[in-house]
Amino acid sequence: MTTSFLQVLLSLAAGIGLIVLLTVRFRVHAFFALFLACFVVGLGVQLSFADIINTMKDGFGHILRNLGFIIMLGTMLGVILEYTGATRVMAAAILKIVGEKRAAAAMGITGFIVGLPIFCDSGYIVLSGLNRSVARRSGASILVMSVSLAAGLYAVHCLIPPHPGATAAAGIIGADIGKLILTGALVAIPAAVAGCWWAAFMGKRIPVADNSEDHEPEELPDTPAWKAFLPIILPIVLIAMGAFTDLKKGGGVLHVLGDPVIALAVGVLLAFYTGKDWKRAAVSHLMTEAAEKAGGILVIIGAGGAFGAILATTKIGDHFSSSLQLGHIGIIFPFLLAVLLKTAQGSSTVAIITAAFIIQPLLPVLGLDSDMGRLLCMLALGGGSMMVSHANDAYFWVISKFSGLEMNPMLKVYSGATIIMGVVTFAIVYVLSIFML
Repeated sequence: MTTSFLQVLLSLAAGIGLIVLLTVRFRVHAFFALFLACFVVGLGVQLSFADIINTMKDGFGHILRNLGFIIMLGTMLGVILEYTGATRVMAAAILKIVGEKRAAAAMGITGFIVGLPIFCDSGYIVLSGLNRSVARRSGASILVMSVSLAAGLYAVHCLIPPHPGATAAAGIIGADIGKLILTGALVAIPAAVAGCWWAAFMGKRIPVADNSEDHEPEELPDTPAWKAFLPIILPIVLIAMGAFTDLKKGGGVLHVLGDPVIALAVGVLLAFYTGKDWKRAAVSHLMTEAAEKAGGILVIIGAGGAFGAILATTKIGDHFSSSLQLGHIGIIFPFLLAVLLKTAQGSSTVAIITAAFIIQPLLPVLGLDSDMGRLLCMLALGGGSMMVSHANDAYFWVISKFSGLEMNPMLKVYSGATIIMGVVTFAIVYVLSIFML
């Protein structure tokens, strides 16, 4: 049964509108919002209930088959490093090197490194006590310190696997995850620097009191700094080697070790090495916590896969390519689409996954249907998913609550920083696209 472009467009708009309405207005979990959106779009393009359900099952299973282990192991790595105090050891080591006079920069660097295996909201909560302590000791503004830390965490969260949005979108677009980790890290550095610069520039102009609850600083574990960093650094090195070795040309061992699943598993084993006197109950608790945390993410990604499978049945790519001239837009389109979805509904993960499913069939039309094109498309989606973080974003409120910051300075400094970060990311991607596409 054929459907018109207008019918497809209206169905897509209704599906996305429902996701935004349910998640923002009624605070419905993203899984159920995506689940219901599948039926809205499917019925809108005249699919039967049986076809909708079977398509959703296929999409759900396909995305989890490709990404489930990566997200589970990445979550486990972060949970162990948080439990053993390795994250605080890394933060203290960075602060010692950079110095308290550059305390805000130290927190930005800490956020960037700690954020590689840990989701941004968890990382912020873990480091918030250290952030407050350093701010008071150095006399730096709590607003500048908090936004600098948040920017470092946020840059890697939006751009680099194993974070769920970037991981899922890479699977959808068909980008190489190993190469995305490397290039994403390089692009995330200027994005984080831009966010920290805005925090220093704007934050110093807004006087705020430290209204956060006073806590005694936690005692650092006696783990050596190198041991704390090793579970993060070694998997990245393995993935880097694996991404640029060919199994058919003698790179067998490195290629296998560089598989993100194997590399992250090595990181998890090394993370256990950062703790001492492990007891069965503690290990069991951490595994349960990681499984529960990853489970909440995986159901969202699975529902996103189901939604994407429904979109694929509408042949949205063919409709767009025959009705609109998208070829001259190129890399701009995925960025703007992710910006729209992020700003409207708040979740970077939902924004980048939804945008990736819409973009995937359009890659040939946009001139991005190549290995480099997919990689740059992923970075553009990541940059778009940064902006604009405001009151409908859970991370916005984590920063506000744990730093004791009011809405007004948060909007001026933190939300402003996410705009700067997104623009800087896209500017880099756009320049790269000129020379590499």
